[in-house]
Order: sequence, then structure tokens, then C-alpha cells
Amino acid sequence: MNSSKSPGLAGFGVLKNTTCHTEKKISVFFSIIFMTAGILSNSLAIVILMKAYQRFRQKSKASFLLLASGLVVTDLFGHLINGAIAVFVYASDKDWIRFNQSNILCSVFGICMVFFGLCPLFLGSVMAVERCIGVTKPIFHSTKMTSRHVKMMLTMVCLFAVLIALLPILRFRAYQIQASRTWCFYKTEHVEDWEDRFYLLLFSCLGFLALAISFLCNAVTGITLLRVKFKSQQRQGRSHHFEMIIQLLAIMCVSCICWSPFLVTMARIGINEGRSKETCETVLFALRMATWNQILDPWVYILLRKAVLKNLYKITSGCCGVHVINLHMWELSSIKNSLKVAAISESPVSSKQINQRPLSTMGQ
Repeated sequence: MNSSKSPGLAGFGVLKNTTCHTEKKISVFFSIIFMTAGILSNSLAIVILMKAYQRFRQKSKASFLLLASGLVVTDLFGHLINGAIAVFVYASDKDWIRFNQSNILCSVFGICMVFFGLCPLFLGSVMAVERCIGVTKPIFHSTKMTSRHVKMMLTMVCLFAVLIALLPILRFRAYQIQASRTWCFYKTEHVEDWEDRFYLLLFSCLGFLALAISFLCNAVTGITLLRVKFKSQQRQGRSHHFEMIIQLLAIMCVSCICWSPFLVTMARIGINEGRSKETCETVLFALRMATWNQILDPWVYILLRKAVLKNLYKITSGCCGVHVINLHMWELSSIKNSLKVAAISESPVSSKQINQRPLSTMGQ
């Protein structure tokens, strides 16, 4: 009954000794809220990114927007598919034996959990690498990072994530129904076989590797931009770099906070060859934290934009009063000028006109 090589029965071995008891109303509430919030926020972010991509024709930002759109679309389908399956499971009273006798639904659920978990992490690291190349090697980026190449990168990332997700199926290892009977993943109870441990450790290592690459590339990009800013007083053409690196830093922080508990938990299970009875609630909490990553990602693009930051600056300056503005006039003036240059850089026609003006009129 517990053999992982029997696809039809492998997922039901955990149903006999369920070690996690969750309240149905609370769990359904969490699933519906997460799915609704994820779909709405990602849909709004997709609209914003598509409009920005059509308006902003600069190659360096176009490639970034293309990758960002791929990330948001992946998050959207992750909430839509995984959320729909989870709600169906709750609506069926978690009776897997009745609607999943051939273990097909559990396999699909497990594949989606792995794919939509790893793919956003991979895309976040690819975006960090793309920005690092764009800042440190602008000539190479302008000649090699075309839309066709970016689309090829997106395709390769998705195919690699699909391969990792299908690896247990290709090896005739069925995905397992977890102790809470609400989701499917790699085998996490009574892990004795080296291959089951390998899948858990592979998932965790790939996730941590993606976060590490993002951290290193963002650090190099940020240091390079700061050095350029201190050496040269010309901020024109660099404001969009700062906007994108701020967004990348926010994505990296959100991913680290949301995914670290789940990745650490899976790694501990793989190393310790199983988990104790007290860890079921911990796994569910870590899973919900990881789900929040796909909800918060789109808000990085919704909130951390020049237009929103400019409005926040106006509101803040109006609320703070004259004394605070006078105290930090030099800092706020610098922000205002940066926002002006950023708005000008989005319009090729207006940027040419502004470049012809005397430098003394730029601060007005």
C-alpha cells in the first residue's frame, strides 16, 4: 500500500494514518482568499506591464518587461490551476479515494505545485541576470538581448521547470497526497528511499540556487549603478535602471521571505528521511507563506512604478508640511529631478527636445 512504484495506490497510503487535522471552513477560506487575491492582483499587473511594454520601446527595458510579464503570467496560472484543484478537493470533503482512484488528479496537482513553485524563482533569477548584463555590459545587451532571445530564455526556463516537475512521473514515482489531504507533492512521510529524498533535496537546492543567483546579480547591478551615479552627475538614461533594480530587490526580498520556510522544511525532511507528527501544521504554514509570494509579486510592479512613486511624493510632501520640506529640500529636489528625467526618458521625442534645452532649465 505504501509502495511509491504503484501509481494507482501510492497516493492513498497516507490516508490511513492522517497526522494533520485542519478545520474545513478555515482551510476553504484560505484557499478562496489566496486564489481570488492572486488572480486579481496578477491580472492587474499583466495589464500594467503590457501597456508599459507597448509604450516603452527602449530595448533594455523591453526585455525586462517581457520577463516580468512571463513571471506574472506564471503566477496567475499558478493561482488559477492550483487554487481551483484545492477548492475542488475541499468541496469533495477531501475524499481522494472517491474521485482519484487512478491517482491522475494527484499527479496533476503535484506537477503543478512543483512547476508553479520553481518557475517564478527561476524567472526571478533570470531577470536579475538580464539586468546585471544590461548594466555592466550595455553593448552586449543591446545587440544580443533581443525580443527573440528573451522569448527563447522564457521557453527554456519553462521547459526546465516542466522537466523537474515530470521527473517523478518519468521515473514511475507517483506524487503523494500529503497528511492534510488537501494537496499533493513529493513523498514527505516515511521517506526511506534515496530517490524520494533526492526529489525533495533537488527542489530545495534549485530554489535556494535561484535565490542566490538573484542576490549576487542584484548586488553587482546595484553597486555598478551607485558607482556610475557617484562618478557622473548625468542621471538621464539611468533612471529606468534604478526603477528596475528596485523592483528586482523587492522581488528578491519577497521570494526569500515567502519561500525560505518551505524550502528549508523540504530540505530538512529530505535530510532527516521523514518528518515528525508535529510538523504537519508547520508544512501547511510554510506552504501558505510560499503562496503569498505569487500574490505579492505583481504588487511590486503595481506599486513600485515611477507614476505611483511620483504621486506618493506629492502626497507625502503635502502631508509633511513646509518645515519638513525645507529640512530635506536637497533630497526631495533630487528625487523630483530623477522622476522628471524618468518621465522624459519614456518618450523618445520629448527626450530629444529636452536634450536641446540649456542645463539650467532642467531643475525648473
